[in-house]
Amino acid sequence: MKVTHATAGTALSCALAVFATDAVHAATSSDQRDEARRYPNRPVRLIAPFVPGGPTDIIARLVAQKMGENLKQTFVVDNRGGAGGAVGMEIAAGAAPDGYTLVIGSSGNLAVNPALNPKLQYYPLKDFQPLTQTTSGPQVLVINAGVAAKSVQELIALARAKPGQLNYGSGGTGTTTHLGVELFKLAAGVDIVHVPYKGTGQALTDVIGGQVQMMMSSMLPAVPHVKAGRLRALGVTSARRAAVYPDLPTLAESGLPGFETTSWHGMLAPVRTPRALTGRIHAELVKMLNQPDVKAIFAGQGMDVVASTQEDFAAYIRSESEKWTKVIKAIGIKAE
Repeated sequence: MKVTHATAGTALSCALAVFATDAVHAATSSDQRDEARRYPNRPVRLIAPFVPGGPTDIIARLVAQKMGENLKQTFVVDNRGGAGGAVGMEIAAGAAPDGYTLVIGSSGNLAVNPALNPKLQYYPLKDFQPLTQTTSGPQVLVINAGVAAKSVQELIALARAKPGQLNYGSGGTGTTTHLGVELFKLAAGVDIVHVPYKGTGQALTDVIGGQVQMMMSSMLPAVPHVKAGRLRALGVTSARRAAVYPDLPTLAESGLPGFETTSWHGMLAPVRTPRALTGRIHAELVKMLNQPDVKAIFAGQGMDVVASTQEDFAAYIRSESEKWTKVIKAIGIKAE
């Protein structure tokens, strides 16, 4: 077969184009690896999608402090509360994918919000790269110290005697602090009014002040107030008792068999962040989370450090989302 000059020229052009493309990809990959090695060379923003004082904010500040110490760079916590964590997640999803904006997600805004709100402007596994789960722990049922109940059964009796007269606070519609009490209401057969806040910290403050009578809180922000006598803890939501409060019964032990919920958090980056960079950030986060002093701080507040792989965290978000989707459908909750 005779090869014309045009055909030969076309083949040569294609070969050169492929070579050039491969060269660009190789150069890009090399640049990304170099950037990952230099990371971070300027301050890093860590978005906490709730107002200060709640568990997400507390975890974010500890992560920022320890990462800053380890990497000799400033990590700044940026609180962006609202819509059950959706506002902050949307801001993070739209941030530059350069490793300098990270976000701390929770069970509420990663596993619950997508099932609760069909108009949500972000999708956890579409708009983010999961980095690692940071912590997991039970919630604790707390009440204002002036409420005349010393046990879960006494609280249930009080709520049944006063249907619709007791209020509970939450960190926002669809958060685990909301759904935890809704499950409690179903299990106990009681009518307690929901008062949503922009964050757990504000809700907890109002339980202490008596504006609302109770809430289901992560242990991290609640434990100091319980120890100080400003709140009364009645039970934990885990299947087993919490090591930090071994004398506090589980709700399952307190007459609600099978009751179990957990509160968890994890770190994410915008989805287009280069893999070389997310790998570097993941490695530093896991190193930090496994430090004995970090584990001790979280353990003292009833939280277990997880420090998962990126793949395991993604799979966990998926499984938790499936679980809470079934719960939301069963109890008929919709976004407010």
